[in-house]
Amino acid sequence: MNFVEELKWRGMIAEMMPGTEEQLQKELTSAYVGIDPTADSLHVGHLVSVMMLKHFQNAGHRPIALVGGATGMIGDPSMKSAERNLLDEETLRHNQDCIKKQLAKFLDFDSDAPNAAKLVNNYDWMKDYSFLNFIRDIGKHITVNYMMAKDSVKKRLSRDSSVGMSFTEFSYQLLQGYDFYYLYQHEGCRLQMGGSDQWGNITTGTELIRRMAGGEAFALTCPLMTKADGGKFGKTESGNIWLDPEKTSPYKFYQFWLNASDADAEKYMKIFTMLSREEIEALAKEQAEDPGRRPMQKRLAEEVTIMVHGKEALDAAIEASQILFGKGSVETLHKMDEETFLSVFDGVPTYEVEKSKIEAGISLTDLLTAEAPVFPSKSELRRNLVGLQINKEKTDNADLTIGKDALLNGKYILIQKGKKNFYIIVVK
Repeated sequence: MNFVEELKWRGMIAEMMPGTEEQLQKELTSAYVGIDPTADSLHVGHLVSVMMLKHFQNAGHRPIALVGGATGMIGDPSMKSAERNLLDEETLRHNQDCIKKQLAKFLDFDSDAPNAAKLVNNYDWMKDYSFLNFIRDIGKHITVNYMMAKDSVKKRLSRDSSVGMSFTEFSYQLLQGYDFYYLYQHEGCRLQMGGSDQWGNITTGTELIRRMAGGEAFALTCPLMTKADGGKFGKTESGNIWLDPEKTSPYKFYQFWLNASDADAEKYMKIFTMLSREEIEALAKEQAEDPGRRPMQKRLAEEVTIMVHGKEALDAAIEASQILFGKGSVETLHKMDEETFLSVFDGVPTYEVEKSKIEAGISLTDLLTAEAPVFPSKSELRRNLVGLQINKEKTDNADLTIGKDALLNGKYILIQKGKKNFYIIVVK
């Protein structure tokens, strides 16, 4: 597989240094991508660079994931307006371990193949490097004029002229450049990849390698992800879409991809799945013929959810989705965890009822008219009994006693009136 050709048709190349493709065709090459370790999980915003590493390994080359334990303590002027908080070493190591487990779903770290992936942390080579030694050994090779000419610095200074830029942030590109030099020396790394906003930092590394080691290194960046409507990719009202199922449930994760717009779906398919060009073109044709069926979004959601969470989690997410469309079973509802349940029924009208009333047993009529007024009167309830469901089970008995055995996850009752009207009773 030609790595550069593969990335080109997928729309994953923004800029590439001359000679990069020739280097990759010549021999097995090591390349790295930097990952910020300020959280103990990756989010979907990280997936573009992770997929670049995956394609890189598939093409027979050696991927290196660099956890930025040292640089993550500062603040990259190309992306953030505020400096980051320092992490203690224990937190840093915890985050690194969690990130490696997630990366292992995409990359092969454990084989004895020459292109097995490797995880490194720049904190390991920076923690004992004194400031005096760093500016003597490294700082003298890169001029201030060179650093000031970088777009990331110029943009930050023009945007925040009243605030300015701290020396800490200004030094970021020098630290990232040294990472590249260190990996060049110790891992034979010849290529750094990242988002297009990283071009300035990456090329500082290639320049440092040229000046300090007389060596040749390369740079390749991918476009920054945007949505067709101009919104920020990977962000929802509730925040980031995380890969950790504790932070973002597999159901919510699945729904994020399923809800991609028609304008974004094909682009996402190329970037976030390993499907071939022919498969994606066939799906695009299917989508054009019948957009209402949304074949592109369904396949996208399936592929990415399986890659991150596995087939079992995908099946559970699809089952949970069916609940809203009247196809879900009673069993599905009862085995659904609380977070998924609340995700599925987000925005549904909610009523609170005292736990003691449920524990004592209460008639359906009293529950749905007096305690949780889904119906304005008893006569209205009786008129609507035909389409009424309690926890997905139909009932035509207005005097049915509702007790604690009706509680889902120990505190919820789901009421459905007709096909599309849902209500949740929260028992407290």
